[in-house]
Amino acid sequence: MLNKFARPAKSAAPHHGLPRPQDPVCVIGDLHGRADLLGAMFDQIGTLPEADRARVITVGDMIDRGPDSARVLSMLHAAQQAAPERMICLMGNHERMMLDFLISPDAHSARWFKLGGAATLRSYGLTPPNPAEPDTDALDALRMDLARAIGAETLAWLDACPLYWREGDLAVTHAGADPYYPLERQNADALLWGHARFGSAPRRDGLWIAHGHWVVAEPFVDRGRVALDTGASQSGRLSAAWFDRNGLKFLTVRG
Repeated sequence: MLNKFARPAKSAAPHHGLPRPQDPVCVIGDLHGRADLLGAMFDQIGTLPEADRARVITVGDMIDRGPDSARVLSMLHAAQQAAPERMICLMGNHERMMLDFLISPDAHSARWFKLGGAATLRSYGLTPPNPAEPDTDALDALRMDLARAIGAETLAWLDACPLYWREGDLAVTHAGADPYYPLERQNADALLWGHARFGSAPRRDGLWIAHGHWVVAEPFVDRGRVALDTGASQSGRLSAAWFDRNGLKFLTVRG
C-alpha cells in the first residue's frame, strides 16, 4: 500500500532548482533484500558517463522483506571496501531494528520479525521463531546464530553506517528529516523513522533531501524532497536518482 504522506503536492518544485554537483551523485532507494535489483542497478550505473567518478549512496533498508538480504549486505560491504570514498551506505530503520535485536533479544526487539526480519533470518539459513510466543532462551540463541552468520566484520560495518550524507545543497537520509532543524541537530528517530513535518512543511535552508522509507508509485521531486522508495521487495522495481551538472534524472530497474 502506498503511503499517502509521501505523495507529491500539486505544486512540485521545478528541476532547475535541484543540486548540480560537479561529480555525479547516485542515490539508490530501499533495497529490502533484492540482490537481483541491486546487481541490475550497479550494471546500469556502470553504463553512464562519468560513472567512475560518481558517489553512490544507498538510503538504508538494505535488508528484510525480500529474499536475499544476506547477499545484499555482502555486495554492498564489498563495494564499500573497494571504494570507500565513492560508496556510502546509510543506516535505515530495518538495520537499526536488527542491530537492536542483536543487542537485546527480548519480546520488544522481536517485533523486527513481523516487519520483515523473518526473511533476513531465512536468507542466512536460520528459522524464524514464533513471534506470538517469544522464548527468552530461544531468542538469545537465535541472536548468537545470526551474529555468527553475518560475521563480526560485516556487523561492525553495519553498526558504523551513518544516518545521513551531505554535500553542498544535497543531503541523503533514510526517512527524511525535520524541516525545522539542520541535519546536525536531527533526532535519530526523525532520520530513521520519519518526522510528521517532513511531508507538510518545506525546508527553509534550501537543502534538498533525497530519501526512501515512504513507498511511492513513482520517484518524485517536491519542495526540497526527492522520494525514491518504490517498494522493491514487492513491486520488483528499484529506483535511483542521478545528480550531475546537468540536473537530475531517475534510474529504474525491474525484476
